[in-house]
Amino acid sequence: MIKNLIIENIRISLESIRSHMVRAILTVLIIAFGIMALVGILTAIDSIKNSLNENFAMMGSNTFTIRNRELKIQVGGKSSRPKNFRYIDYDEAMTFKERFVFPAIVSAFTRGTGIATLKYKSEKTNPNIQVLGVDNEYLATAGMEMENGRNFNHNEIYYGAHVAIIGNEIKTKLFEEKEDPVGKTISIGSGKYLVVGVLKEKGSSVGFSGDRRCLVPVNNVRQYFSRPNMNFSINVMTDNPEDIESAIDEATGIFRIIREDPLGEVSSFGITKSDTIANMLIDLIKYVTLAATIIGLITLLGAAIGLMNIMLVSVTERTREIGVRKATGATSRTIRNQFLVEAIVIAQMGGILGIILGIAAGNIVSIISGTAFIIPWMWILLGIVLCLIVALASGIIPATKAAKLDPIESLRYE
Repeated sequence: MIKNLIIENIRISLESIRSHMVRAILTVLIIAFGIMALVGILTAIDSIKNSLNENFAMMGSNTFTIRNRELKIQVGGKSSRPKNFRYIDYDEAMTFKERFVFPAIVSAFTRGTGIATLKYKSEKTNPNIQVLGVDNEYLATAGMEMENGRNFNHNEIYYGAHVAIIGNEIKTKLFEEKEDPVGKTISIGSGKYLVVGVLKEKGSSVGFSGDRRCLVPVNNVRQYFSRPNMNFSINVMTDNPEDIESAIDEATGIFRIIREDPLGEVSSFGITKSDTIANMLIDLIKYVTLAATIIGLITLLGAAIGLMNIMLVSVTERTREIGVRKATGATSRTIRNQFLVEAIVIAQMGGILGIILGIAAGNIVSIISGTAFIIPWMWILLGIVLCLIVALASGIIPATKAAKLDPIESLRYE
């Protein structure tokens, strides 16, 4: 009985929507736009979070970096500049590698330039290639893998040989599709370098691309890209992720001794775990999530007002119909339920359309960032619940008004 009554109410609602198609479509679109804004932005935020986690996780949860500066990310509010300490020189980095006996891989590296132009025959890159001077442990600690070729050997690092490992974007720019870069000689500035390896594609994250990176032996950078106060960084990757905090403590103690930091004063360097930046950025995204939610709710408020208006107009237009139904035995409760179901049907139609459009719009970010397609079940459920709330809030007043109509007066209504 109840099932038949619900089906009948839905049928009547669809007939009413069909008879006022333009008005119903506009209301559905308003609701759909609100849900699309909410679901779309929140889906895009989930995509950004996944991209951050994937890109920073490539270095592993068991990796940290020692730099001569603190890490600080500030959005809004008062901000103080992160401290920059005295540069870390080559001798300090090498001394740390020798003294740090914790079960871990240690790599020292430095930046040669960030505006290099690489050439091969008549092809050349834009002047935005980052050249890094690295040792043969750098690939492991930086979460990089070889697509083709090999890593640097000990002699190439020690003697600063003219050899290079190039990123995937550089390979695509300089070499034809089927041409193997390994064994070819390229120009980096005025120097000639033999390509010994190509890195696997990593993609971009937070505006940085690892595929535009060119690696050369650290002693080659010291010789051919030398500058005063050349600064080094140190990557440390522990054998066991559970030992990361112990390794940081030991590294801090050893490097404070190397840097001769006075007892009781702050360290003259900063230590950053590989996932710290991702976590900080994800934490900042919560403000965007809040703003997106407010925008979506404001839009849904407008949709609720529009839906209430259409339902009030519908009650007025169908006054005579309501009188006929009451005269033939329909109770006030039945009339109220019919109008409530009509509001719910319109709201859910708008919700379903908005959810589909929101998922499609939000996953554009997934396509751009190269992450997997996301179906945000939590936001889908939120959209359905919000549409139900909008329908009940918008439909209760018109439905109650319809239920209270006097059948005799309704039959006389023109």
